[in-house]
Amino acid sequence: MEDHFKKVVSHSKEYGYIFQSSEIYDGLSAVYDYAQNGVELKKNIREYWWRSMVYMHQNIVGLDAAILMHPTTWKASGHVDAFSDPLIDNKDSKKRYRADVLVEDYAEKLNIKAQKEVAKAKKRFGESFDEAQFVSTNPRVVKYLADKEAALKRLNTSLEKEDLADVKALIEELGIACPESGSKNWTDVKQFNLMFGTKLGASAESATDLYLRPETAQGIFVNFLNVQKSGRMKIPFGIAQTGKAFRNEIVARQFIFRMREFEQMEMQFFVRPGEEMKWYNYWKETRLNWHLSLGMGDENYRFHDHEKLAHYANAAADIEFNFPFGFKELEGIHSRTDFDLKAHEEFSGKKLKFFDPEINENYTPYVVETSIGLDRMFLAVLSHSLQEESLEDGSTRTVLKLPSILAPVKAAIFPLVKKDGLQEIAHDIVETLKWDYNVIYDEKDAVGRRYRRQDAAGTPFCITVDHQTKEDQTVTIRYRDTMKQERIAISEISEKLKISISYKDWLS
Repeated sequence: MEDHFKKVVSHSKEYGYIFQSSEIYDGLSAVYDYAQNGVELKKNIREYWWRSMVYMHQNIVGLDAAILMHPTTWKASGHVDAFSDPLIDNKDSKKRYRADVLVEDYAEKLNIKAQKEVAKAKKRFGESFDEAQFVSTNPRVVKYLADKEAALKRLNTSLEKEDLADVKALIEELGIACPESGSKNWTDVKQFNLMFGTKLGASAESATDLYLRPETAQGIFVNFLNVQKSGRMKIPFGIAQTGKAFRNEIVARQFIFRMREFEQMEMQFFVRPGEEMKWYNYWKETRLNWHLSLGMGDENYRFHDHEKLAHYANAAADIEFNFPFGFKELEGIHSRTDFDLKAHEEFSGKKLKFFDPEINENYTPYVVETSIGLDRMFLAVLSHSLQEESLEDGSTRTVLKLPSILAPVKAAIFPLVKKDGLQEIAHDIVETLKWDYNVIYDEKDAVGRRYRRQDAAGTPFCITVDHQTKEDQTVTIRYRDTMKQERIAISEISEKLKISISYKDWLS
């Protein structure tokens, strides 16, 4: 899987998906630029989320709040006092790590060991294998899972109590070594605030201290009443937003999985107090179904229910995806109670209540949040789609099997040869299709090489204009995933593409 991850990173650059930011100046750590194909894939993922979240729900509307907000916003939200990570340094390698991630990675290794034991037993016993009984009775599996749960429980308890000394003690007792050097020579654990500071004003003397927003949710909360009144919204209703957020991640790693500048897709759903758990479970199911709609395999997703809850939550779960480096958080669903609106009421002095005519009551709504990292979703799609295939003739091909609804380029148009008027016909097809689809023209190299190039770039369809086209106005359409080809009329191309990228077919 490590080799696969390295291929994902190199493929991203070679095929115009992601570049290191400021690369000619040796780059900037954990900051990346989305290249010509990457910006299209990112836009398509964002659009897929937006349509499902806003267009498919009559009681959800959109918002685009500013990145810069009044500094008291972050005092009210708790970010000034509590938005920090527990960090630990290795004295020998001089590398810094998140202490909680070190323990979580250790626990995941125990889980993988347990699953390997299950897989071996399943292979040995075949159809008669009772997995549940094996997991509950096999001594090695029982120990692996018990040790995993014990480590995570102690970590969560220590973090809740802010007992950083015990977090260090846990790391030492588990024998966790520096992933780079293998050293177990650790410093004490310290908290580090993650917000980027900046200033607003013409001079240093009069400037106001501000923060780059570390999340997009607060822009929704402070606009709750504006949206509700101007849109005449009734509870329950939601406000959706996509946008940049910034965190001074000291331990940024794993390519675009954890970055300092990233994009979120969030929706805050306002509900009656007492109904939050009903909606929390609804959104857990709805969001998982959205992920499954892309066809990336049910086995690659799982829920992780939080034992340690944030100060604002009464329930929380992550949808985890099986990245090349293991199962990691992709999306969070949180029941945030009424913490945010009440905190902003207190700090602003403005009422943020809703009058519910159905029950004739004035109350502060509870909030259920769905929050997904767009960059993480991008990485999930890209890493799952990149495949090496062995072909019948003994050769291999690199293919990026992106869901066609998300693919940057929907079709590549080729003239078989650069003469006999085939180029002109191909250009005419491009001119017709470009109004509705992102398509490209390619005439360089033999047609087989062009197919391989488009396979690796993730283009679902290749359309070749040949000499028969001049006779009967038909072309060859080749399908990326199967490599099968068929003859269709030029007039049918648009409908073929339309069927493959219908939001109704993908989301329903």
